[in-house]
Amino acid sequence: MYKTIDELANRWFKRRPDGLTQLESRVLQSTFERTTITRDTNKAVAFHQTFGDRLADTIARIGGSWSFILAFLAFLVLWTAGNVWLLSRDAFDPYPFIFLNLVLSMLAAIQAPVIMMAQNRQIERDRIDAAHDYEVNLKAEIEIMALHEKLDELRHSQILGMRDEIVRLAEQVQRIDERLSQQQPTS
Repeated sequence: MYKTIDELANRWFKRRPDGLTQLESRVLQSTFERTTITRDTNKAVAFHQTFGDRLADTIARIGGSWSFILAFLAFLVLWTAGNVWLLSRDAFDPYPFIFLNLVLSMLAAIQAPVIMMAQNRQIERDRIDAAHDYEVNLKAEIEIMALHEKLDELRHSQILGMRDEIVRLAEQVQRIDERLSQQQPTS
């Protein structure tokens, strides 16, 4: 149908190839070569992860789970019950539990930035996924438009064929009519 990427760019984007983005060029190249454009973005992201990235994701995954919340709640109940029970015997952290507050503050101070790092990485993954979705959708749109053009061309050629057949049949009917009119005597 189209012989070059220049023709595709002019047809689908109404621009010259040097005016296309890298993504649009990649989509046109894929369309021209009739290759797929999909890829597993999770593998690409996982390939570039550092140890710190994996650690931040793991901490965020564990820290945001019901298992962690319930386990930490059990720890707090044990801590407070143990210190209230031990209160009469020189408790390690007597009531207002100042040491416990210090531990909780340190945990929050460490956990919050780690969770934010994981969220930032998730946002970056979402951006990569959105760009890939756009790329796939763009290619699908181009392929659909190309199919519409092919169907239009096929329908047009069929209409021309039917027109030619109608003309041929009309000529045959006219010849038959002329023969019949010649065979009948005129009165």
